[in-house]
Amino acid sequence: MPKRTAWLPALAALAAAPLAAQVQNQTQGLTLPLASPPASVSQRIGLTDVRVDYHRPAVNEREIWGSLVPYGQVWRTGANENTLITFSGDVTIEGQPLAAGTYGLHTLPGESEWVVIFSRDTTAWGSFSYDEANDALRVTVQPEEAPFQERMVFAFDDVGSESATLALTWEKVRVPVDIAVDDKAQTLASIEEQLKGLSQFFWLGWNQAATYCLQNDVNLEEAVEWADRSIQIEERFENLSTKSQLLAKTGDAEQAAQLMDRALEKANPLQIHNYGRQLLAQNDKERALEVFRLNASRHPEAWFIGVGLARGHAALGQFGKAARHMKVALEKAPEAQKAYIQGLVTQLEQGQNI
Repeated sequence: MPKRTAWLPALAALAAAPLAAQVQNQTQGLTLPLASPPASVSQRIGLTDVRVDYHRPAVNEREIWGSLVPYGQVWRTGANENTLITFSGDVTIEGQPLAAGTYGLHTLPGESEWVVIFSRDTTAWGSFSYDEANDALRVTVQPEEAPFQERMVFAFDDVGSESATLALTWEKVRVPVDIAVDDKAQTLASIEEQLKGLSQFFWLGWNQAATYCLQNDVNLEEAVEWADRSIQIEERFENLSTKSQLLAKTGDAEQAAQLMDRALEKANPLQIHNYGRQLLAQNDKERALEVFRLNASRHPEAWFIGVGLARGHAALGQFGKAARHMKVALEKAPEAQKAYIQGLVTQLEQGQNI
């Protein structure tokens, strides 16, 4: 081998040594079970997703409160790295506003009250580097006695359309934190964003938006405009009916009635039947019977026509007529419906409203 190349193998070995050490460092650690395993829990409140990522320490026959977890000292509220809580939308915590985002969740435990801390620092290991200057929010809550819980757990309780309770439970202590959202405001904002997309070209999205406002009694003037947009794209029973109900709610009863007549012209038998049921729910009994009769004149072949007429007469106390119509429906009903219809016949023959 020429002298000028004799040193090449040695140089290659020296270059490979750092790489080998790096590979060894990356592969020598094993993934093993943790004493405090990771966990997560999530819940949608309205349109806001709330998620907690944490590690679950065990009691393991130890004294927890005031000992392992001292009172009056910032606690990581779990084990290992930061417990994190994420909100996809703005919320209120115990009535205090908190912007959407991810926060480190720390606590100051106490015998009679806890301070729950939402920190902008989300990369810490535990609470060792906790800095109060990074607090986004602090709230005070009261702990409660609870059945024994070996491993710490977060859970969502009392979940409603606009609120839920996030509860930490460990040993014999439960710490509840109330979370709320402005569901209507968030939904309206979401609707407006969605209607900028593909949904704007179809009748359904505009009608869904108008229907949401109708059902929740919000944004009614704009809802009428949304119903109009839906009708302009495709005139249907659904959007004509929605606009009619919006007009009735905003005080234009005459135009609402005219528009509903127009809607019924486009309705299928089941839609007319369901509208009659809606009128009964509103205690508009005479109008309901008119609608059921309209359905019978247009669609005598539909098996449930007799059911509608029976319900209309029964609402007016005319149980004999109602029973006769229900028997007609029984003859035409699908096999799967006959037992149910027979039960209604029996109720009517006994003079009971259905």
